[in-house]
Amino acid sequence: MQVELVQLAGRDGDTAHNLAAALHAIAGCAAGTRLLVFPETYLTGFPTAENVAALAEPLDGPSLRAVRRSAAERGVAVAIGIAENDNGVFYNTTLLIDGDDTVLTYRKTHLWASDRGVFTPGDRYATALLDGVRVGLLVCFDIEFPESARALGELGAELLIVTNGNMDPYGPTHRTAIMARAMENQAYAVMVNRVGEGDGNLVFAGGSAVVEPGGGLLLEAGREPCRQVIELDMQRLAEARRDYRYLDERRMPLPGQRVEHDSGLRELLIP
Repeated sequence: MQVELVQLAGRDGDTAHNLAAALHAIAGCAAGTRLLVFPETYLTGFPTAENVAALAEPLDGPSLRAVRRSAAERGVAVAIGIAENDNGVFYNTTLLIDGDDTVLTYRKTHLWASDRGVFTPGDRYATALLDGVRVGLLVCFDIEFPESARALGELGAELLIVTNGNMDPYGPTHRTAIMARAMENQAYAVMVNRVGEGDGNLVFAGGSAVVEPGGGLLLEAGREPCRQVIELDMQRLAEARRDYRYLDERRMPLPGQRVEHDSGLRELLIP
């Protein structure tokens, strides 16, 4: 599967600008590209509590309809984020679109500080097949929690897609996290981040990356807008899982014990 990482700058609250950039990227994708991945809430940028009602769109709204049309024209799949309005409840949502069809809809489950008071957290994980590859979605802060990717691993995920809006100084955190999440679940991981400045003096860290099922970096972008194309060799999934399977071999039911030890008492008893 050929994947294209679309690492772009964006404008918070300027859907027209962001949508135009996304449509341009889809229309101009590389020959052979099957899947394009964009940053977190790319279509709308990041809203605030004051403007989210005006900015957020339903999943059948004009921006996503335009993305579906463009994806269908190019015959590609697209993972892209938007501020979602579901009857007055707002979510940080990423969709996996394949032509005219929506394959997956995922609402960010772990809200970063600036998400709180703006979005409602999602309440479920899901995976779906794309060209025979089982795909799961995560959004930004989610990858700092091993349980999020593991939930997708338990649902059979072979490819973790992370739409990212990670800012300075947290770039190294997500670099470490995405490598760990791929290794722990013996799955490919594709993370695409935003670059440039955002509202509130934020500077987005870039560093979009592709990690193979053993946890090794296959591709890592810098801090400038770019388009990176990579072919994922699904045979590496079988190779990574040949000798051991983390999901099969973990021993979670074992009981635990919290031992309280009084170091002061120990010191008194030592001759």
